[in-house]
Amino acid sequence: MNEMARYDIICIGAGPTGLACAIEAKRAGLRPLVIDKGVLCNSLYHYPVNMVFFTTPELLEIGDLPFVSTTEKPTRVEALKYYRKCVEHYDLELRLGETVTGVEGADGDFRVFTKTQDGATEQYESRKLIVATGYYDLPNRLGVPGEDLPDVSHYYTEPHPYWRRDVVVVGGKNSAAEAALDLYRNGARVTLVHRRAELGSTIKYWVRPDIENRIKAGQITALFETRVVRIEPGAVHVAGPGGSRVLSAAQVFVLTGYHPDFGFLRQLGVKLDPQTNKPALDAQTLESNVPGLYLAGVVIGGNHTSEIFIENGRFHGKQIVAALTGAPLAVAQPSAAG
Repeated sequence: MNEMARYDIICIGAGPTGLACAIEAKRAGLRPLVIDKGVLCNSLYHYPVNMVFFTTPELLEIGDLPFVSTTEKPTRVEALKYYRKCVEHYDLELRLGETVTGVEGADGDFRVFTKTQDGATEQYESRKLIVATGYYDLPNRLGVPGEDLPDVSHYYTEPHPYWRRDVVVVGGKNSAAEAALDLYRNGARVTLVHRRAELGSTIKYWVRPDIENRIKAGQITALFETRVVRIEPGAVHVAGPGGSRVLSAAQVFVLTGYHPDFGFLRQLGVKLDPQTNKPALDAQTLESNVPGLYLAGVVIGGNHTSEIFIENGRFHGKQIVAALTGAPLAVAQPSAAG
């Protein structure tokens, strides 16, 4: 156990927002530590292999370091390389593959306990804490029998293994539409199952006509107002306007969204709104109701995970460090509500 590791700030979460917080702390002369249970930028790492970002590279920049991309919209691979370079440039201290198991103490004297992937325990001390854990680790589950079968996944990676095979995609927003299109274009037989009457209103403007045209042409089968009843090896049982039916499925992708770890926030003492799960915090400093505990990134949005992206969450580190040091923000930043 490492009992004497003392820091000014411990940031829980090594995604772009967490890294941005650590960078701003270090630039202000503080000693930060970043802890994450996964790899660096764990959520981005688990995005689809060939994913292209919706935004432009300059809107993903942190630490005032330029993000150079070969195209107008950067790829997942380019983003992962960029954030690795940011860590190297600022020589950030990281503890990857460590799960935070508990936090004790109070403002000015926090103790963070972790467990490594090989089962060892560690302890770190810090004056302040920042939670920037994102939301991609916790999928919105269907809650149906068979959801944990080996051929069911809440994450989409790549289409190659499903060439000439039956695949069911559950969901009706961006991730489901893009996965269905990618699978279809790589030879899979795709059925899209969505519980609502139409596709989500937030689907990217260039994806919507594509998925709608593929459905209209019968190239992708779409079952609207249909819910999954249960999943069995090789089959998905659904119920919709036409009654019950069984869909053949070598693979099922349940792409119904994700949510922050509200249980972890409650464990830390953060108060959450009973309807929205938005945490109690100061909108200017981003300090929660727990003194010395700050929140950054998508966890601020509660259930409304679409309110905060890398594009505005990356500024939260500037807000927090300005509050800690008493320094004014150099430029006006987007509010915590996006």
